[in-house]
Amino acid sequence: MRIFKSFFSIFNFKTIIAGLMALASAYACVRYNIKAEFPFYLISIAIVFPIVFSIDSAYKRREHALQFYADLKAHGISLYFGIREWANVHEPHLSATYKKDIKELFHLISTMFMKDSKEAKKDEVEIYKRFADLSESLIHVKQIGVGGSEISRLHQYVSKMLIAYGIVRNVFYYRTPVTLRAYSKIFIYFFPILYGPYCASTYNDYSYGIAYIIAVLYSIILVSLDNLQEHLENPFDQIGEDDINFEVEELEMVMVEPGKN
Repeated sequence: MRIFKSFFSIFNFKTIIAGLMALASAYACVRYNIKAEFPFYLISIAIVFPIVFSIDSAYKRREHALQFYADLKAHGISLYFGIREWANVHEPHLSATYKKDIKELFHLISTMFMKDSKEAKKDEVEIYKRFADLSESLIHVKQIGVGGSEISRLHQYVSKMLIAYGIVRNVFYYRTPVTLRAYSKIFIYFFPILYGPYCASTYNDYSYGIAYIIAVLYSIILVSLDNLQEHLENPFDQIGEDDINFEVEELEMVMVEPGKN
């Protein structure tokens, strides 16, 4: 069932519209004897190659974001462990405060990435403020007696969190080439109409009605590939099957307070 769910997730109203356009164009060309033949390698050059390139680019962006989001989480957890092991001996339960702050920071980040890019800009001010607060709070950790080498390590964790966040946010804001996607879409939605004369020229080569089915299938395949690319384009919006799951609640299980299982 999961396979069918994944398969049908790339079908939407655009698929239906493209199929109906292909059917209408093919019917009109057969009815009025409008015929033309064209080499099919044009389809691969003009449509398939740009779509496949965009899908590959979007998938690599997703993998890049996944890697650095994992770095962000790992350094956040390492910051908590460092506070738990080095600072709790001087000020018991200080790690609980950091656990709360880190979890709230990740909630803000996950919420921001699920918004529209224009709206997300407003949340960034608060996110950078939280990073600044984490860095500033280490002054207190130093004052209570934690050694200089440990403080340096804790600052590195905050710095690496900030770097990883910056890379992931760039993936969020900067997408695959906009002009290439626009070019692909124009050809995809013109193709159902352009295929009509070719369908009319081959209509008598097939059994009755098969030419219409082929015309619709071509359009559905191309639009489905475009939908797949759109799902991968934003790996944070939790719409596509391959989106990044933030799993913020995992932090609660990993950042265990001393004496708790």
